[in-house]
Amino acid sequence: MASGEGLLPFHRAIIEEIHDPSTSDLLLLARGLGLRRIICTLMQIYDSPQNLILLVNASPEEEAAMGEELGVMGCRKPGLRAVGYEMNKKDRQDLYKKGGLISVTSRILVVDMLQSDLPTELVTGLLVLHAERATAISLEAFIVRLYREKNKVGFLKAFSDQPEHITSGLSPLRNIMKELQLRTVLIYPRFHQAVKDSLERRRADVVELYQPMTDAMNDIHNAIVQCMSTTLAELKRSNTTLDLDDLSVENAYFRSFDAIVRRQLDPVWHKVGPRTKQLVSDLATLRRLLTYLLTYDPLAFHAYLETIIESNSVSASGNARQNQSPWLLTDAANIIFQVAKSRCYQTNAAASSSSRPPVIDLCDDDDALEALAEVEGFVHKPQSAKGKEKARPRPSWLPHDMDPVLEELPKWSLLAETLKEIEDEIMRQNSLGRVSKGTNTVLVMTSSLRTSTLLNEFLSSMDVDAPPGQQGRKMMEEKLGLYLWWKARLSGNQRDGRDPPHPNALRSKTRQDDADEEISEALKKKDQDRRDRVASRRRVRGGGRPPPESSRSLEKKGTSASMSLGEEVMRAEADKIADFGGPDTVALDTDFALALSLSEAEAPQFQSEFDEHYGLLEPEQTVLVRAYSDDGDDRMLAELQPRFIVMFEPNQDFVRRIEVYKSSNPGLGVRVYFMVYQTTAEEHKYLAGLRKEKDSFERLIKERGSMLMPLLEEHRPGSESSEAIIKTISTRIAGGRKEVSTEPSQVIVDMREFRSTLPSLLHASKLLVIPATLTVGDYILTPEICVERKSIPDLVSSFNSGRLYTQCELMSVHYKQPVLLIEFEEHKSFSLEIVQEVKSYAKPTGKYPAKKPVTGPAIEPSALPSIQQKLVLLTLSFPRVRIIWSSSPYATADIFNDLKAKQREPDYKAAVSVGAEEDPEAGAGVNNAAEELLRSIPGITAKNAKYVMGRVGSVRELCDLKLAQVQEILGIEPGKACFEFLHWGEGEKGMR
Repeated sequence: MASGEGLLPFHRAIIEEIHDPSTSDLLLLARGLGLRRIICTLMQIYDSPQNLILLVNASPEEEAAMGEELGVMGCRKPGLRAVGYEMNKKDRQDLYKKGGLISVTSRILVVDMLQSDLPTELVTGLLVLHAERATAISLEAFIVRLYREKNKVGFLKAFSDQPEHITSGLSPLRNIMKELQLRTVLIYPRFHQAVKDSLERRRADVVELYQPMTDAMNDIHNAIVQCMSTTLAELKRSNTTLDLDDLSVENAYFRSFDAIVRRQLDPVWHKVGPRTKQLVSDLATLRRLLTYLLTYDPLAFHAYLETIIESNSVSASGNARQNQSPWLLTDAANIIFQVAKSRCYQTNAAASSSSRPPVIDLCDDDDALEALAEVEGFVHKPQSAKGKEKARPRPSWLPHDMDPVLEELPKWSLLAETLKEIEDEIMRQNSLGRVSKGTNTVLVMTSSLRTSTLLNEFLSSMDVDAPPGQQGRKMMEEKLGLYLWWKARLSGNQRDGRDPPHPNALRSKTRQDDADEEISEALKKKDQDRRDRVASRRRVRGGGRPPPESSRSLEKKGTSASMSLGEEVMRAEADKIADFGGPDTVALDTDFALALSLSEAEAPQFQSEFDEHYGLLEPEQTVLVRAYSDDGDDRMLAELQPRFIVMFEPNQDFVRRIEVYKSSNPGLGVRVYFMVYQTTAEEHKYLAGLRKEKDSFERLIKERGSMLMPLLEEHRPGSESSEAIIKTISTRIAGGRKEVSTEPSQVIVDMREFRSTLPSLLHASKLLVIPATLTVGDYILTPEICVERKSIPDLVSSFNSGRLYTQCELMSVHYKQPVLLIEFEEHKSFSLEIVQEVKSYAKPTGKYPAKKPVTGPAIEPSALPSIQQKLVLLTLSFPRVRIIWSSSPYATADIFNDLKAKQREPDYKAAVSVGAEEDPEAGAGVNNAAEELLRSIPGITAKNAKYVMGRVGSVRELCDLKLAQVQEILGIEPGKACFEFLHWGEGEKGMR
């Protein structure tokens, strides 16, 4: 495809503004307007072996999609090539030299730039995606600084379609432009005049369908909103010193709401009580409930509510929870649980377990229906007084005191009516002989994969002759069977303590050969009766088999202090369901399997009718159900070219994609059915999202009009200030006169540390960052100072695994001043108390090994040492280790500069060789099997494996060493673990 083909006028206007290689720009475009198409067109323009274009900050999915898009546009040889972690250093160097379009991860690009594996001065330009993530501590800002140090002529194009993320803080747009070193920004919202002129010339035929909720759903929705309002008010009341004005029910509709709440509370998170933390968790739960009410089927929604009750009653350790969710104790919560249950089924306490339905005489017209109901495991209820209307058949595996309601989501019936209307429209157009552009494939779009799966189940099992609200009855009855099986598993009154058989197992169980005599006889009898009924098509039917009585009555249990009323009701109901199948499991399993499986008599002859059931369908018979995605939906629309699109759930991004799709295909008639629940969180979220995006663009436009252009500071290697050049004080010269050193101030950083933000800040503080593969330590500041950096989660895991002991031992052996840096996150609590929430820390690691004798009493979980006690023990074991506390990466950068003041610079070769062989590459690849075996031995890690290989010639020689010799090489604890592993089972003779 030629450059510019399929582009709208506003696309061409944007490309004309930013395609110039002599300029650098930031483009902010509204979502759904074709940002990926613009980027791919730019890459097509720049595609040449003489150009080296780097695509930065693209996810693997985006790399694959853009590579496919470029292939369609004609950029195939070689096209877009991705640089990943599996590509070695030599291959990357060769790839960079060939030029072209290359997508590389930020971490790999930073290391290649620092090690000069990438010819930075020859790079034609950078394309940076997701520019909204560019901050002072991001790798993208680090890349731009390295890029501009050596390359002043190359261009930089940054792109973003998330304006909502560029509105927090003081002058957010200016900060992004400063970090990316840009001076031009282009803003194209949906209300831009060029965009309006391009999209409003050809509009799609939109049918808006506002579906009201059922009365039960309305009650639940109002109760959830009331619980959210109460929880928000309680949160604000308990934290009066914080600015919580942004916390509102409207903002709670969005996923970012949880991040907003945590961002407000993170600085004081260690001070807030457990009640406040529980309130924050409850807000996330209630927000999910609003979504699940409209997307989950009633049985799944009711099951999810029961899991909430269970999780708030019992803690992870099995004890009663002390801090329960306050909203569960409100009247609104009671409404939620009661109404959610009433949507699924009703319990009839007056039903008699021994009652049998009367004998029913069926006429000829009802024989087929009766035979089918019997095959599927249903039992008819009595006829009404008038004799005309019959109640729905009742599943025989259903407990006698349970009346299924099985309310369906209103949108299901609306979707069925819409598809019927589309089918009639297609038939009408075909009868008139009209040939239009596009296909008759019906595209149904949903918000999630779960909703797509649910709609597929509904459409595949839908009863087209049933009235609205009853078309998915078969699917709901199958889900009810699965729900009862799940509910029986929750019961503590199971007969033998085993889980009830799964419906899938029951389905296969009915097709097995005669494994059990009783089951075989029951199945044969049922099969013979079914064949007779199908052959005769006429019978007089007696009452069905009564539900089995439980062999023991349900024990009445009083409400304990640790059990809420909702939990008691839920468990009592589960016990009844489990007891229902207790004494007659065989019969229940058989009926259940027959109800959930397709009998041989009904099954179509798939072998003879294969094409009819599995052949390719015509486009007008195809209904494709998909979930909303990213810019890849544009390619999907272009390939399918559907004329009928059903938006089962609203999505503002996809609305614009349809506008672009319609405008890009003149002569194509597109009809869109836009479904939304009226006056619900779904409608409010859609409208609030439109307002939020519009306000974000207006603020950005206002800031662009009044902001001062950022001053771009030029930093060149070796251009340090005079204070930075003066390095050391010589004590040999009288008066301690300062000496001038021409060597730049540098720090050696381990490769694995480039996952963190600290190397970027060290480079921003005028330090020369040198990446290396270090065996000992993470940062080498001077020939004598080695730093091991630990974040709080890493510190806890290192203590639990014992890795920190080994690291401190190696630092103490090889460096005079070993340092343990404990770094906290910025804008979070500067306190170690937060680690008490780590579950793995509060649990014992397991029993003592059989080889290790226990000299003291057993350690209870409550008596485990705290993190502070472990730090004290660490300092007692290694007195020379210094601990530095840093509140943020910014503070760490300042501390490192202070530690390096008036000190000598570290030596790269010496730092790499510490703890390893003098020649790290010696023997590499000669005996990979032996090296792999060595690294699998306890006590030997990736960091000390090279050192062991330098001290020991072979694995056999390592096995012949004594305990003291192994400990001399590896340290006390690692050496003991290694020796015990190698000499396990030899007794005490190996210790000598």
